[in-house]
Amino acid sequence: MKILYRALLILFTLLPLAGYTQNTYTISGKITSEGKPLPYTNVYLENTTFGALSNSEGYYEIKDVEPRVYTIIVSMTGYKTQRKQITVNSNLSLNFDLETEILDEIVITGTRTFKRQTNSAVIVNILNSETLGGLQACNLSDGLKFQPGLRVETDCQTCNYTQLRINGLGGGYSQILINGRPIFSPLTGLYGLEQIPVNMIERIETIRGGGSSLYGSSAIGGVVNVITKVPKSNNFDVNYTYQNINGGADDHMVSGNATVISESKNAGVSLFVNHRNRDFYDHNDDNFSELTTLKNNSFGANFFFLPSENQKLEASFSKLNEYRYGGEMVDGPAYLTQQAEERTHDVIMGSLDYQINFNNGNSSLITYFAGQQTDRDHYTGIFPDEIGDIEEHIANPPYGTSKTVTLQGGVQFNHRLNDFFSGSNVLTIGTEYLVDDVLDVIDSYNYEIDQTTKNLGTFFQSDWEITSKLNLLSGFRVDSNNLVDNLIVSPRFSLLYKSESNIQLRATWSTGFRAPQAFDTDLHIAFAGGGVSRINLDDDLVEERSNSFSASINYDKSTENFIAGFTLEGFYTKLEDAFYLNPIGEDEFGQRFEKQNGDAAVVQGVTLELRGNYNKKIQLETGFTIQTSEFDTVVETIEGLNPRREFLRTPNQYGFATLSFMPNTRFNTNLNYVYTGDMLLAHFAGAPEQLINEYKRTPSFHEFSWRSSYRFNLNNLNTGLEIFGGIKNIFNAYQNDFDTGKNRDSNYVYGPGMPRTFFVGLRVLSI
Repeated sequence: MKILYRALLILFTLLPLAGYTQNTYTISGKITSEGKPLPYTNVYLENTTFGALSNSEGYYEIKDVEPRVYTIIVSMTGYKTQRKQITVNSNLSLNFDLETEILDEIVITGTRTFKRQTNSAVIVNILNSETLGGLQACNLSDGLKFQPGLRVETDCQTCNYTQLRINGLGGGYSQILINGRPIFSPLTGLYGLEQIPVNMIERIETIRGGGSSLYGSSAIGGVVNVITKVPKSNNFDVNYTYQNINGGADDHMVSGNATVISESKNAGVSLFVNHRNRDFYDHNDDNFSELTTLKNNSFGANFFFLPSENQKLEASFSKLNEYRYGGEMVDGPAYLTQQAEERTHDVIMGSLDYQINFNNGNSSLITYFAGQQTDRDHYTGIFPDEIGDIEEHIANPPYGTSKTVTLQGGVQFNHRLNDFFSGSNVLTIGTEYLVDDVLDVIDSYNYEIDQTTKNLGTFFQSDWEITSKLNLLSGFRVDSNNLVDNLIVSPRFSLLYKSESNIQLRATWSTGFRAPQAFDTDLHIAFAGGGVSRINLDDDLVEERSNSFSASINYDKSTENFIAGFTLEGFYTKLEDAFYLNPIGEDEFGQRFEKQNGDAAVVQGVTLELRGNYNKKIQLETGFTIQTSEFDTVVETIEGLNPRREFLRTPNQYGFATLSFMPNTRFNTNLNYVYTGDMLLAHFAGAPEQLINEYKRTPSFHEFSWRSSYRFNLNNLNTGLEIFGGIKNIFNAYQNDFDTGKNRDSNYVYGPGMPRTFFVGLRVLSI
């Protein structure tokens, strides 16, 4: 009886449930890009089996979705992925408009106006903050070597200053911009590439070849535009990284970012802070460093305010403080060491831009002001051997001070003609004034650089879209420079042809100039032959002029899951009255060089870029350059040795490759490779193992690195926790013949900037 009773109880309990069915719903909508249907786009609910592909007209439909909270993800190769949290308790209609990504980002550097990358008549390469993070770049210097045609080199064994080369031309031939403004002064160029932390950077835009028609002096090799973090949405990001340099030095880095946007979306601020503390590293066990000790502190902010729908006010501010010391690794003041370079930098940078659009959005007026100030205290010296010299050294050690101030102000007017000979044309005209004042003094060496550069430039540009397939970019700039006797006119013409088969053809001719002034490397005092070497300018030095030609073919093809392409570019630059350093003998302190005008020089070569992306899971990017850099006639760079035509420190082959594996939104692995070909260097006597002055041919280097990361999503806190680690320079491809001792030639340094380095880190960010 009890058994029957229990059976009936269970039956009557379950009977009502047998007829119960949970309601399900349908999510549908349309996927577009710039208003056009986007077929075969992936639409799915994260961490579920629900998903669909949009049809040929861009429509999608996901059926039988149970009611609860989901994250819907819309992704398509070549477009930026969109994520949105939704609550399903009824049928939903959700439309998405995707922004293009890999093939067609918005750029500004090539034309000084916002333009799609594939519509720009000059090639603009982009490196964004996400890519920089995947490469474990610590600063601007680390990131730039992953751009086609660019190479970053360390040029001093003692102080580790770095130099950027574009298409084989040295740092003085490249214009570095901060938010489009040339406030990277000659002195800042010595160490600034390492002083700008990567968490300050939103993206880096690079153009190769002459850019003087838009940006004035020094933009012969190319232009690098560092665009700092901009406010987009409320978020935060905190990062700690520990690096161990080949078992011999510790490197600690802490960084943070935060962004706040007003509820009305008409104002916002983006903040960054960064701290780094790195120990000495001695590679050859002589108790003299190959890598300096570094103590960096930096912070800054970007602001925007929209007074109305057609007005925008932007401001930025950053403060960078750095202490670096290299040389003999002992405690105590620098002037009592056998050899040392000690620098303390205090850098302030800022900018203010105001833009108003009118005439139904066809016209805009931009006014801007930017500036930087760098104060530097420094020591560069070798402890003498003779008693009398020791007494004099202690009484008057070679400490120095430097101060640079760079100010720029300007105005720019853009106007679009929508009916210009059956096409459209954006006309740009502007004028800007730049003042750069450099004072660098070391009384003990009777050394002083007191240089003021003033430049008034006026530029005009026509960006004529003749048809949807043909674009002509033309313009010129007129510069009045206080160091040049005559006005300098720098024209540029670029032509873009886009075929229906995803092929783009480009051709550019441009001119440029460099004023007869001291640039970054000229302000560096090096050790050689037991003394210090210095550079002065020839009294008859005149400006250097250039003619640059380039032509390229670009092909990109995308399918439902795959995108691939290549760019092949040939370039040719001829320098007239090319600058070079002529040895002019020695004085009581060491060697002296004079910057003089030589004959003409030619830099020419080809750059090949390859790229591919499979379903946003695997991505490959490469860039390799083959080139030559030679003076037309031989020049003397080492006194007493045969003159050479070949540029020093300039390999004829170099390049990079990155391979990223992203199986899901949480896991990411990056493998990267940097190749540096052999090059010719000057090696001066002084170290025990180097008894003569000579030219040396370096070996080539293959530098492989790896980074992996995994993210834990704490959805209830809207926070992600990421752990990462990896190895830089896995096979320790590093120079193995450094000079030793206090009389070493500090400029005899080449190859990768760091030996094998292990790193691990933790990141906390909003999601």
